[in-house]
This record gives sequence, structure tokens and C-alpha cells, in this order.
Amino acid sequence: PEVSHTPDGIKILDTFLTKVAGCKKDWQMGSFVDEQTNEIKAAIGHKKVVLGLSGGVDSTVVATLLNKAIGKQLYCIFVDNGLLRSNEVEEVEKSLKDNFDLQIRIIDASESFLSELKNVTDPEEKRKIIGRVFIETFQKAIKEIDDVEYLAQGTIYPDVIESAATSTGKKVTIKSHHNVGGLPEDMGNLKLIEPLKLLFKDEVRRLGKELGVPNSILNRHPFPGPGLGIRVIGEVTKEKCDIFRKADYIFINALKKHNLYSQIWQAYAALLPVKTVGVMGDARTYQHICVLRAVTSVDGMTADYVDIPHEILGSIARQIVNEVHGINRVVYDITSKPPATIEME
Repeated sequence: PEVSHTPDGIKILDTFLTKVAGCKKDWQMGSFVDEQTNEIKAAIGHKKVVLGLSGGVDSTVVATLLNKAIGKQLYCIFVDNGLLRSNEVEEVEKSLKDNFDLQIRIIDASESFLSELKNVTDPEEKRKIIGRVFIETFQKAIKEIDDVEYLAQGTIYPDVIESAATSTGKKVTIKSHHNVGGLPEDMGNLKLIEPLKLLFKDEVRRLGKELGVPNSILNRHPFPGPGLGIRVIGEVTKEKCDIFRKADYIFINALKKHNLYSQIWQAYAALLPVKTVGVMGDARTYQHICVLRAVTSVDGMTADYVDIPHEILGSIARQIVNEVHGINRVVYDITSKPPATIEME
């Protein structure tokens, strides 16, 4: 029988495993590190592995685990798609090179991504375009590395669940940007490695801590694979991305300033595909609506909105409107998951 990943479901499983089956709670994350390290070494041998690095928790933990197992056989490729957060490329490169001496190649493909996304508004089409252009860019970079046989991915268990078929056999596309269950045909010559695919996000963070990943990386909020492509609702342009980055930077910094960031699972700003009338000084404006979203969660499967104090939200809204040209209205999303997803597209 299926048992949901909820407090009640976990309690039922816990009771069965400990009181009925007699299992002991003596497993530790260090055991997972040892098991995976040995399995990776045995599977890969002396072959080369490539990893699409994003700087997020999942890909960073995978990179660190593989680095521990195979060292310089790992080649990390960071694709700048123009859809990243403020200062993302510089921070990722410095943090991972300084802490782990990883081999990282950074590719600026922002013009290619934004060009392909021109006039596209459907969220699924945007995800597919971003995925396709990433694969094309990534594959081109792989060809410049001789004799690569393996591709590593930071797939975690919620990705597997949200990309799987239902019990009726019908495919449900919640996260089509995740490459779960196989590789595209034009990359089928590579063998896939997904060492985190049975872990939830909280477990990935515990694994990262075991591996010595700094808290500054482990405590970063999740960031979607398509990046701003699904946080800029509707058509994605460079202008909108620049507006988003400034608003998001203000929001995240304010949460850190008020000691709220570490209490929140995920927070971000988004732009809606509509404009509203406002007043700036003595003039009327017609500019974007900025939506702020902050949620708490354990594993990403369910989430509740964070009740941020109104005075803090008010201060953030005023700062965004005053400092970000192109936004004249700020709203706060108070919808939980379900029925909403954490991301808006």
C-alpha cells in the first residue's frame, strides 16, 4: 500500500519498521557516503565523467561526492544561460574552486537562450526550449573533452516522483525540465549517473554537510533548472530578467537582514505578464507587477507560505518600487502547495 510522505504517513512507516519489523535507527549519512563512493569507483573505474553544474545544492553535492570518489576524472560544465540570479556565475566559480578545487568550464550562452525564447509564452514550451538549448550547448562542450563516457546529474527523489507516471499509467508532466529516466537520443552514448535520486532535499543537505560543503552553499534556497525562464511569467526578455534580478536581490537580502532567510525553504520574486497603472512623483506609470513568494517545506513535495511580518513586506515593497525601474506594484503570494506549485510556471 502507498503511504504518503506526510507527518502521518511517516509516523505509520516509523511504527511499522521499528515496532513490527524490529528495525533499528542506526543508519547514518556517513554510510551513504561510503556506499556511494565505492559504487561510483567500481562503476566508473578510470573513465571520465561530465556534470552540468548549476551552483545549486543538488549539483554541488553531486560534484563534491564525485570529486571524493574519482577526483580529476570529473569535468564540471557551467552554462550561463542568461537566466541566472544576480552574480550567480562569479559566486559559483569562486566558491567551488576555492573549496573543492573542481575543474569548471564556464560557457556564456545567454544570447542563444534568450534568442530562442523570443515571443514564447507557454511555460512548457519555455522549459522544453531551455532544456534543448542547454543540451545542445552542453553536448558541444562535451565534444571538446576526449573519451567521456558518463554523465552525472543532480536528480533527487521529488524530481523522480514529479516526472513519473501515475498509478493509472498516464504521464504527468509536472517537471518536464528534469531529465529523469534516461538521456536524450543525441546523448544516448553516455551512461547516466544519478547518485542522489533516492534522497529528499533535506537529506541532500545532510549529505553535503557530511562531505564538508560550506553552509553558505547548503543553505541556499532551491533554484529551478529553467531559472528565470519560469520566474519571468510570459515572454522572457533580457530587460525583464534584469528587472527580476534587481527585485529578487532586494528581497533575498532583506530576508537575510531580518534573519528570515534560514527559516525559509524557498523565496524569490517573479514578474507577471501584465502591467498596472501607478504614480511616481507627479507622473502616472504603467509598469510590471512583482510577486514575492516564500514557502516552508521539508522535502519540496508540500509547502506552506511564510507569514512574513507586514512591516517587513512593506519595507521590501517600498525598496523594490523605489529602486527597480520597471516595477510599480508588489504583491505577496499566500498560496500553499498543493494546490499551487512552489514555482509559478
